[in-house]
Amino acid sequence: MPPIIGLLIPLLGTMLGSAMVFFMKGEMPERLQKGLLGFASGVMVAASVWSLLLPCIEMGASAGKWAVAPAAVGFLLGVGFLLIIDELTPHLHVGSNKPEGMRSRLSRTAMLALAVTIHNLPEGMAVGVVFAGASEGHADISLMGALAMSLGIAIQNIPEGAIISMPMRAAGNSRWKAFLIGSLSGVVEPIGGLMIILLASLFLPAMPYLLAFAAGAMMYVVVEELIPEASRGQHSNISTIGFAVGFVLMMMLDVIMG
Repeated sequence: MPPIIGLLIPLLGTMLGSAMVFFMKGEMPERLQKGLLGFASGVMVAASVWSLLLPCIEMGASAGKWAVAPAAVGFLLGVGFLLIIDELTPHLHVGSNKPEGMRSRLSRTAMLALAVTIHNLPEGMAVGVVFAGASEGHADISLMGALAMSLGIAIQNIPEGAIISMPMRAAGNSRWKAFLIGSLSGVVEPIGGLMIILLASLFLPAMPYLLAFAAGAMMYVVVEELIPEASRGQHSNISTIGFAVGFVLMMMLDVIMG
């Protein structure tokens, strides 16, 4: 499978989720939203461990105890990278009226879109780095394993697309505008993935660090955004159940297909 196809699969998931504005009326029920947020968190945590950190450590097995060093360094760099972007980029989370990042005169819709862009960038990077590893013939990353990562991210992008487009519709935007904004929020994923593939082809020895970097970036999103949103208010137990389902699904995809 050409890497570009693998990079586009998650975007398709976002578009499918965004299309829910054509079939649902009003705002998304709170319980459903919490379950979907928990599900997305579970998928991202499992993908970070099985598809990124473990292959990273296995690549350096010859270094003995120091095999964990690239994973530790790359993971912290990924967290730091997203932290800087989060602090500098003006954005607004769904359900919040207080913008974050640098002050700007951007519209509410633009800042909502930027928040999703920050969220989706690590996912695109993760898909890109595993496809880069598979394309370069790394024994610890198979093409089927890369496809599992792509499918897992696409599955969790379906509820994410709905979580973006439904509030846009509830805020007064037309169904088509809400769908387009939700869909465009996923465009950053193939772009980020392509950048990682190009970078990996230039710096092959950096592959373990890139794997851990993507894991750290995704974990930042989970801890900073998804879990707090899913746990706020009532029905947090539903998000916990969603987390467990998403985690197990991604774990099974990676083990069975990898």
